[in-house]
Amino acid sequence: MNRQLKILFQDKHLVAIDKPTGLLVHRSKIDVRAREFAVQTLRDQIGQPVYPIHRLDRPTSGVLLFALSSEIARELCRQFERRSVAKCYEAIVRGFPPENGCWDEPLAEKQDRVFVSRSNGNQPAQSAITRFETLRRWTAPFTTKDVSPTGKYSSSRYSLVRINPETGRRHQIRRHFNHMAYPIIGDTTYGDRRHNRLMRELTGVSRLLLVAKKLTIEHPVSRKELIFEAEPGDEFSRVVSFLTQNEITHQQR
Repeated sequence: MNRQLKILFQDKHLVAIDKPTGLLVHRSKIDVRAREFAVQTLRDQIGQPVYPIHRLDRPTSGVLLFALSSEIARELCRQFERRSVAKCYEAIVRGFPPENGCWDEPLAEKQDRVFVSRSNGNQPAQSAITRFETLRRWTAPFTTKDVSPTGKYSSSRYSLVRINPETGRRHQIRRHFNHMAYPIIGDTTYGDRRHNRLMRELTGVSRLLLVAKKLTIEHPVSRKELIFEAEPGDEFSRVVSFLTQNEITHQQR
């Protein structure tokens, strides 16, 4: 039975959904065996064609926007191109990032087996800017020594961060936080596999702990500001609760 997507907003011009983790936006070589996709599922659910305006990585959950006509799609895409759209994510990362920060590091187009046919290997790195704010910090009494003999510390540090990317490069948030040495928990591509395994064994949660929490746009017809918000989800909240209940030291801004 096909799943029902949670619709956050819908009118005759556009629709915003809360994309669950693990769901591809559209058919992709990432997984040729996949049978469910946000585009087809939403189309069948509301009974009309939909046009995805932006993308979320398969393991990322949260706000995903679609237009209901090609004309509206072009207008919404222009807003993203002009960087007039405000995007807000939340993530749980390893370590203690600064209270506030901005990571300005150009990113080269990532070459891999899925996207190589569409990638231009000669294209220079493009501007990529990620602003963030640390919301909570935890020092927890468990360590990667419990799952790996290479663990070096007697406790583990984690943080909840709010992220506002100004650009939208592929895997930008995940790559930037990895380059800052604060990898996102559950990231099997750029993350720390020891902490991923530790969190999975302690909480049963293996998903990428990254959520597209809020998206702010200008309605393409009425020109009114629209704000779409998604909840972090049960698994994300479970990890927050677990860290809070088991912390040694809790620091909050």
